[in-house]
Amino acid sequence: MNVTRDDIVGMSDFTDEEIAAIAEHEDISDSAAAILGQYLLDEEHDPNAIRAMIKDDIRAALDRGDRAHAAALFAALHHFVATHHVAKK
Repeated sequence: MNVTRDDIVGMSDFTDEEIAAIAEHEDISDSAAAILGQYLLDEEHDPNAIRAMIKDDIRAALDRGDRAHAAALFAALHHFVATHHVAKK
């Protein structure tokens, strides 16, 4: 039995947009981003690292003038913070 990208993403606590933001920041596949995100959400690790990744991606999008992508990332950030009760720094 093969485990697909959709299987891995479906088992995570993230939206597709959140996974895409992590994948973009780390330059990794969506599957790897879902796994990394779950690892960082673990209480022993730092879910605020995910918040920081998405904020970095927003800054990068704004720096290159991609306002639409920055807006999409901001929506992902807002959802992540609200859903995962992460500090709003």
